Amino acid sequence: MPSSKIEIHHLIDMKRRGEKISMLTAYDYPSARILDEAGIECLLVGDSAANVVLGYPDTLPVDMDEMIMLTRAVSRGAKRAFVIGDMPFMSYNISVSDAIRNAGRFMKEGRANAIKLEGGGAVADTVRFLVKAGIPVVGHLGLTPQTAGMIGGLKVQGRTAEQAALILEDAKRLEDAGAFMLVLEAVPKRVAALISKRVSIPVIGIGAGCDCDGQVLVLHDMLGISAGFKPKFVKRYAELEQQMLDAARRYHEEVQARTFPAEEHSFAIDDKQYSQIEAALGKTPSKSNGGNGRSKPRARVSVATN
Repeated sequence: MPSSKIEIHHLIDMKRRGEKISMLTAYDYPSARILDEAGIECLLVGDSAANVVLGYPDTLPVDMDEMIMLTRAVSRGAKRAFVIGDMPFMSYNISVSDAIRNAGRFMKEGRANAIKLEGGGAVADTVRFLVKAGIPVVGHLGLTPQTAGMIGGLKVQGRTAEQAALILEDAKRLEDAGAFMLVLEAVPKRVAALISKRVSIPVIGIGAGCDCDGQVLVLHDMLGISAGFKPKFVKRYAELEQQMLDAARRYHEEVQARTFPAEEHSFAIDDKQYSQIEAALGKTPSKSNGGNGRSKPRARVSVATN
């Protein structure tokens, strides 16, 4: 991979050479900077920010302004990684003009390199118009969280021959419409492998097995920051939530015990300078001057500059 900014053709070439693409979600500048330095090729500013960053119960409430703010921060931290902005629910579903306007905001205001949207054949025309407008598009098939209620909830997709055929057909339609990459979520391993072979664009799996062209995980899931339900496909590479909790508790205890801040965390002042302050404060007059009702002028603290 190049040491400079990663472009679409680099990602497509990785598929052709059989090199795996790594993708993680990112939602802020420091995370993006660290992941970029680690060599992650793609950073997805996912609408999963709704759950893991903004505290919403699901992905539906997050809006364009919130997503743009997060994407702009990630873009500032990604010097090399390819940044993808995730189109939130109803930002591309009403009309093509809405889709182009909102996707354009990701590119212009968020400084994203591409956008991602969910859906198959129903959004193929939208993808086609976005690409025609000069906006690179990543598709998303299988489990589509924004419309999970319509596909039976957060369940594996493509477990029947009919379902698998539909996903493959949708993958082809998105490729034909101009999408340059595809995210495949919660699909049986063999079905995902088949789809990856049948399309020429990179297929990034999440819960879709090791035979996809790359993998993506939610950063907070793989770092062990997110509490509660953990999908089967998530591997914890760290347990940072417990480490953060332990650190915060130690801090609280030391503040209460007055052991923090210690001397090494404090700033000193020259004895002579401090003596001048004490002397000046010792000359502070009372509120009145001999009962005449006029306040005496305050003493000035003379501080040497050398």
